Amino acid sequence: MSTDTAISAPDILLDVQDLVVEYPSRSWRAKPFRALNGVSLSVQRGETVGLVGESGSGKSTLGRAVLGLAPISSGKITFDGSVISGLDRNRRRRLSKDIQVVFQDPYTSLNPAMAVGDILTEPLLVAGTSRAEAERKVRELLDRVHMPADSGRRLAREFSGGQRQRIAIARALSREPKLIVCDEPVSALDLSTQSRVLQLFTEIQEQTGVAYLFITHDLSVVRHISQRVAVMKCGGIVEHGPSAEVTSTPVHPYTQQLLLAAPVANPARQAERRAARKLLAQTMQAT
Repeated sequence: MSTDTAISAPDILLDVQDLVVEYPSRSWRAKPFRALNGVSLSVQRGETVGLVGESGSGKSTLGRAVLGLAPISSGKITFDGSVISGLDRNRRRRLSKDIQVVFQDPYTSLNPAMAVGDILTEPLLVAGTSRAEAERKVRELLDRVHMPADSGRRLAREFSGGQRQRIAIARALSREPKLIVCDEPVSALDLSTQSRVLQLFTEIQEQTGVAYLFITHDLSVVRHISQRVAVMKCGGIVEHGPSAEVTSTPVHPYTQQLLLAAPVANPARQAERRAARKLLAQTMQAT
């Protein structure tokens, strides 16, 4: 099984080392809640690393820490050769050109009362781009994510969930980032729409060379988009390796449970998986 130590330093875009994130307890007597416990992970340039785990595993906290939205107690985050953990607000804002995010819910991540063109031009204008150049760029972005040519004149609320997520992806691409943190970007979509959006992510990566930290609870999703997968449980990584290995022949019992929990279209196979997962859970409890 491969590890991050096999990757040469010049190829590493994002490097997380021994990261600890703690949140204060509501009670002054209680210890702080440790959401991440010494997590180490890297993402190469142009690579997709899938981060998988159940709710509460710490995967979204890791994404938020990379984005500067979670308190780092110890450890280090390095991006493109520079340490970015502990940056002040102004320097973090400048970093947003290179690190962007696509959130889970396309219905709340976009302002429903704004025209799509305004949503996409706003970050470009703030960055100093002229309006004419920003409008030209928006037309290119909408074409890249396969949205209709008149989308810029319409309100975000007029579009379906899949279309809104395409708009959110276009917004993330507007500053030509090196890394996009994708936090459950397809979990709110139906299966057919999921497939099309995942194909769009792959297509964009091939065109631009952008890297993804792809956060999800579904091993079947990362199997199709990731080169490497890290599985998280209780704030730590329990298994890490090539996507084909981790998503087909996992070693850790927790990863095996996640694989068995993924739905399949065949009712007979689904029943077999359910029985196997129940037996595995009983075995883990006994040990």
